[in-house]
Amino acid sequence: MTGSPLAIPFWSEPEIAAAMRQALEQMEMRRVLAYPTETVYGFGGAIDRDSVDALVRLKGRPKGKPFLLLIAGSEMLAKLDLRLPSYATNLAARHWPGPLTLVLSGGRQRVVEALRGPEGGIAVRWTSHPALQQLLRAHGDAMTSTSANRPGVPPATSSREIREQWGDAIARGTLRVLDGGMLRPSPPSTVVDCTGRAPRVIRPGAIPAAVLRETAPRLIGNT
Repeated sequence: MTGSPLAIPFWSEPEIAAAMRQALEQMEMRRVLAYPTETVYGFGGAIDRDSVDALVRLKGRPKGKPFLLLIAGSEMLAKLDLRLPSYATNLAARHWPGPLTLVLSGGRQRVVEALRGPEGGIAVRWTSHPALQQLLRAHGDAMTSTSANRPGVPPATSSREIREQWGDAIARGTLRVLDGGMLRPSPPSTVVDCTGRAPRVIRPGAIPAAVLRETAPRLIGNT
């Protein structure tokens, strides 16, 4: 990876194809990627313990505040061994791929505990970003995700912001940036807790509660 550019082009189809090798190598080495999503730029990587620890160190994440997982297919969800109540299945069928994060129970034998929230759930989203979907499929498994920013700084919407804030990590090779261009400002994904008897909004976002209730009438929260 020595000599890699500060940001790897990740926009056109030829660029995405050319970036795959370096992106997969970064994850194989248990290091962190920055990548575009359908909302903002994210940090993430593989979901094994060493990779998660590397992400925690880079982000300076406090204990008890887990990362979400990105997937690109129902087979990846099945591989995580998470449980979907019927209402969660209905929400996923209606809004995935897209900016809806579901917090699900299960995955005890598959997901490291550092990814589990304080109430025991794992947050998952099927991304709708085409290039990121390709990367996930090439990787063959879920990836971690958290916003690419330092505390108190808005999430990055361009690779330039990441290079400015994380230049040292990029220079060391602990972080590699996939440059998907400037992202349009957009709200974060809506996060719904699906570990109980009824779904509950725990973070309002791109999909309003009123729209979610069309599929899950018993939805609690966010008025």
